[in-house]
Order: sequence, then C-alpha cells, then structure tokens
Amino acid sequence: MNQVFVLDTTKQPLNPVHPGYARLLLKQGKAAVYRRYPFTIRLSRRVEQPILSPLRIKVDPGSKTSGLALVNDASGDVVWAAELTHRGEQIKRDLDRRRAIRRKRRQRKTRYRKPRFTNRRKRRGTLPPSLESRVCNVLTWVCRLMKVCPVTNISQELVRFDTQALETPDIEGAQYQRGQLSGYEVREYVLLKWKHQCAYCDARDVPLELDHIDPRSRHGSNRVSNLTLACTPCNQRKSNQDVRQFLRDEPERLARILAQMKAPLRDAEAVNATRWMLNARLKTLGLPVECGSGGRTKCNRITRELPKTHWLDAVCVGRSTPESLIIKNIVPLQIRATGHGSRQMCRMDKYGFPRTGSKQHKRVQGFQTGDLVRAVVTSGTKQGTYVGKVAVRSRGTFNISTAHGVVTDIPHRFCVLVARSDGYSYQQGKEAAFLPSA
Repeated sequence: MNQVFVLDTTKQPLNPVHPGYARLLLKQGKAAVYRRYPFTIRLSRRVEQPILSPLRIKVDPGSKTSGLALVNDASGDVVWAAELTHRGEQIKRDLDRRRAIRRKRRQRKTRYRKPRFTNRRKRRGTLPPSLESRVCNVLTWVCRLMKVCPVTNISQELVRFDTQALETPDIEGAQYQRGQLSGYEVREYVLLKWKHQCAYCDARDVPLELDHIDPRSRHGSNRVSNLTLACTPCNQRKSNQDVRQFLRDEPERLARILAQMKAPLRDAEAVNATRWMLNARLKTLGLPVECGSGGRTKCNRITRELPKTHWLDAVCVGRSTPESLIIKNIVPLQIRATGHGSRQMCRMDKYGFPRTGSKQHKRVQGFQTGDLVRAVVTSGTKQGTYVGKVAVRSRGTFNISTAHGVVTDIPHRFCVLVARSDGYSYQQGKEAAFLPSA
C-alpha cells in the first residue's frame, strides 16, 4: 500500500514510512494524525539535520483521469500513487445549462441582460473553465505532495506524441528517432487520430495494424499523414490496392478517409494545449521539470512488463524512469474532483419555481456540506455506524452520503469530523494485476 508521509513538529517533510511503523508511532503517542488524505502524521518532536531521500513527482495528465506517482530515483521504489478524476465534463454541462437559461429568459422578454459579443476579449493563454479545472487539479496535488515529502524533481508527460519529431525526424538526432522509441511515437499519434478503430470496417477492440493509405509499392510515402489503422482481415484484403479502388463501392467512407488523411497536425496541438499550460505552471514551483512524451511512457511501461493503468503510466513518464522499479503492494488512492458546492440560492422544481428557502448558514454546529464525518448512532430507528460526506441542514439534522446510499436525518450530536471539505472525494483503489514473469 501507499507509504505514510511524516512531518516533524515544525512541519518539515521527512522520509515517508511504512504504514506499520506509522501505526506504532501513533500507538506510542510519538505522533498524531495531521491529514487524512494523503495520510500524513506529525511527530511530537523536532528532527535536527534529517537524512532525506529525494523523491520525484511524476504526472501523466489525462482528459478524464490523471495519474500521479512518487518515485525514488536512486532505489526505484514507488512510494505513493493516485489516480485523479477530473470534473471538466460536469463544468461544461453546467455552463451550457446556464447559457440556455439566459437565452430562454431573453426569448421571454423579461428585460434580462442583453447578449455580449464585442466586449468579451480574453487574455492571451486563457483556457476554457473545463480545461482550466484539469490544470488546477493536478497543480493542487503537486503542491500538496511538495508540502509533505522531500520532493526535488518533477516529471510530466508533456505531449501525447512528439508532433514536430514526427514530421522532422532529425530535430533531436536521427539515431534517437530511428530507434525503438520512434515506432511508439507514430503508433500513439495514429491511434488517437483514427480513434482506435479500423478505418475500413470500424472494428474496435481487435488487434489493429498500421496501413499505408497509398501503398508503398505505388509510390506512397512513410509520412504519418499517409498512415491509418486497419484490422488484420481488412489489411490483407486491401493488400497493395489503391484505396480508391478498394473502397469503390463505399464512396462515403472513401471521402471520410481522404478528408481525415489531409487533416493537419493542429488537431494534435489542441490535444496537448492543457499540458503545455500545466508545464508552464509547474516550472513556477522552483523545481526542475522533466518532460516526456506518450510514446516514451508506453515504451518504458512495455519494456518493464507493467499493465496499463493511469498511475503506472505516471510511474513510467520520462527518461529518468529507473530500469528496475520496485512496486510492493501499491494500492492507488482514487481521487475525484467534486468542487466546492454551488452558488445557487435555492432549489427549483421542474417548472422553474423555488421549492426550498434560501440558504441560511454555510456552517452548522461546526460542520459544512462536503465534510467527511463518522456518525455512530446509538439510539432511534437508524442505529449503526455511517461514514461519508455530510449535507448540513439548519435544523441540526444532517444527510450522510455513504458507499451504500444516503442516510437522512442524522442528528449532529452523533457526528464526528474526519476531514474537512477540500473539493475532492477519496476512495481506495485496487492493486494492479501484474503480468506473470517468464
């Protein structure tokens, strides 16, 4: 499992320790729980001149889920891992709904504000809110880890594939691009461009092969714009035929393939936009930032015989990945971005009329909505122990969202605070299923 972070009494980060040793320190009264997520203890004494093992934060940004890992470069130990699920799609849905409500109010002529078109200039480098949240989520957790462990370096998967190197292989030396890594870069790009499906029959979840749209025997080039994906039967049936001859009975599919074939690399740049913004902000933290590509990450993972998961992709980011990785019973922490509540003043029914009163107090009896609590109910019809996030009510009875559903009307006197609301929910993941060794 993940190791436990340790701080001394002055909040100086020390080396992470095994959970068993952390339990011993807590039992002996030499430490206290400082934070639940990530689990951190604080010693009751100051450590003079500690001997620290430098760690590296490794980040694999994703569109829906990002991988985070802490690796000791010297020993190859994976100290901590997590998978961070973003809420970009929810943000986009909320913005779309608000925009639709404004439009309907204008159509009803309720003297609502006029649409704005000419005064909405945005600053250079501004990202949409749905993409900005993804950058902020990763940056928040990098900063949290820097506060609880001795981090000296950061590694980030900057691009899914090196688009400039794909077009000009000599950009970093021919030996580098013609080596083993080159095939991974090209394959990652083609898989994303053609959406992981056969271009000729739309087959998914089958072995896919790279195919030249214009065959090499007919003077076709090796440029990535001439490559597509084909399943084995389609690749064999096409052989060295011209694509126009092969798809003469499917003009719509032929037109779609030819249009996609000419699509420029700006699509790839759009995919990498948030990663560049994240990279720029990571550099402001004052630590060296190593950049890697998705092709190198995949190459590192396959050569080390690791399964495909978000956190293991993070472990394999960059050239700094140790040749031998020590992964002992690591169970990644599942983190989900939930936001900090809503600014909506009251709930409405399906017709748009208020069905609840306005919010009274943000904090009730020391609790606020989103706090993680433990309720031990000893009397009444709902006796039992419940652990989950709380939704406060001004009358003093709360709702608790547990893993088995929502429990309503729990009096506040039975609730004990476990962790303050911080915009995230947490759950223990599952240990990765490693490939059997030969």
